[in-house]
Amino acid sequence: MFDHVKFGVSDYAASKAFFLKALEPIGVAVVGEGTPTYGVELSPPGKASLCLYQTDEKPAHLHLAFTADNRQQVEAFYRAALEAGAKDNGAPGLRPHYHANYYAAFVIGPDGHNIELVCHKPEA
Repeated sequence: MFDHVKFGVSDYAASKAFFLKALEPIGVAVVGEGTPTYGVELSPPGKASLCLYQTDEKPAHLHLAFTADNRQQVEAFYRAALEAGAKDNGAPGLRPHYHANYYAAFVIGPDGHNIELVCHKPEA
């Protein structure tokens, strides 16, 4: 549905490092970058992009949910995100109140955003 999502961050270097580390399990890498006020585009090959830029504005907190191909990616994301400095907001596990195979993990990123990785597939 989305081509890209772009939002401001309070610490460009820290946010860039966080998202690269946390989303490495799903193949996210830098695909383009300008000055910090223009920003960086992060994406897995051939997928929608996440774009970050430096701002002094205080944006409202976001809930960003990324798609995983399998539950192992969800678990790897959670570990990587915590190692990158995120705060736990929900360990990897099933969330059957959404649907029977909703397997997700949630963390709070550098700017207080709720970052999620979700797999909708049954366990292999």
